[in-house]
Order: sequence, then structure tokens, then C-alpha cells
Amino acid sequence: MTIDPHTLDSQAAEQTLERPRGGRLPRGERRAQLLESALEVFVAQGYHAAAMDDIADRAGVSKPVLYQHFPGKLDLYLALLEQSCDTIIEATRAALASTADNKHRVDATMRVFYDYVANAHGAFRLVFESDLTSEEAVRAQVDRVTTECADAIAAVIHDDTGLTDAQSRLLAVSLVGMAQVSARFWLAGDTDISQAEAAELVSALAWRGIGGYPRTDDGS
Repeated sequence: MTIDPHTLDSQAAEQTLERPRGGRLPRGERRAQLLESALEVFVAQGYHAAAMDDIADRAGVSKPVLYQHFPGKLDLYLALLEQSCDTIIEATRAALASTADNKHRVDATMRVFYDYVANAHGAFRLVFESDLTSEEAVRAQVDRVTTECADAIAAVIHDDTGLTDAQSRLLAVSLVGMAQVSARFWLAGDTDISQAEAAELVSALAWRGIGGYPRTDDGS
């Protein structure tokens, strides 16, 4: 089962794009519009090169309107980063909950990361390629992706294998790292391997490893 992590990000944005940008919007819709515009600017320019003027222009609003919602550029970046991190974490949890078959769980979870990095909006660059990781609040959000995704995976490993919490967590972090690094490598690489094939290959590799740990109900 393929989980589309961008669905969580795009619903509000799609509603926003249906309205004229210069019109008066409810506060929640205006915030979603500003975040969508900020994503475009930050992905294209990076944090340091992006300016609040650029984001306001992209959103079709005045700077005072932008500052009503976000006191500064870092506040805006952190709000967008938190949203992006939530997207991949929630998609990972959904993938794990989508089936009781662990082989399919591995496949669904691996595809979450490939779907995420392949998304045309480029939100993954905020999480995995941020140029602001020296900022403590940014680093905390980026680390949260590994931590919370690994926590969800570790719980499944622990329940099904009887391994200790520490053992389950180490295996879970390894799986998250495999998914994240391979997906980014695939996206950046000069290859004719399709997204589906790449995810399938890495999923098979992951399953050959994690599938070797017996389920506790097998009596092993």
C-alpha cells in the first residue's frame, strides 16, 4: 500500500489556490496560503537568501499582513518545518497501521520516504537539506522526524519479536536511515530506475534483514 505524504500538506493549499490571492481570507486559510508561498520561496532560495518581501510578494499580500501571522522569518520557517515534519511522521504511522503483515509494513513505510522526497513541492528539502541546522529549534524539528518515525517502528518490532526496547529502537533507527538516505540518493542520482522500482528494491533489502527476526507468536 502506497501512502502519499503530500496529501496532508496539500489539502489546505489546494483550497487556498482556488481563491484570488488578494482577497480577504479567514485567518486559517490565509495562514495556509502564506505557508504555501513560503515553501516555494524557501525551497527555491534557501533560508538565508529568502526574504519576507519575497514571500509576501509570492502570496500577493502586504508585509504587514504577513507579519500579523508570523513575527519573523524564523517563525515562519519553523511553522513550515513543523508542518513538513508532521507530514512524514503521520504518513509513517499510517503506513504501519495500514496492514498487520510486516512485509507489507516495511514496503509501505519505505514508500512513504520515496513519495515524500519525490513530491514536486520539495518540502523534503526543509527537513533533510536545511541550511539552518545550526539553529537549535530547527535541529530539534529535523531530529524529530528520525525520533518519532523510529519510535513508531520500534514499537512494532518490540511487540512482534520480543527484542528489548534498546534493540528494537536501534533496528528502527537503522530502517529510517536506510529509507531516508536511499530515497535522497535516488532523487539526486542520474539513474533510469523508477521511483516504484527503487522503493521496491530497498524495501526488499530491508525485509531480508528485519524479516529474519522471528515473531514472538511463532514460539521462537
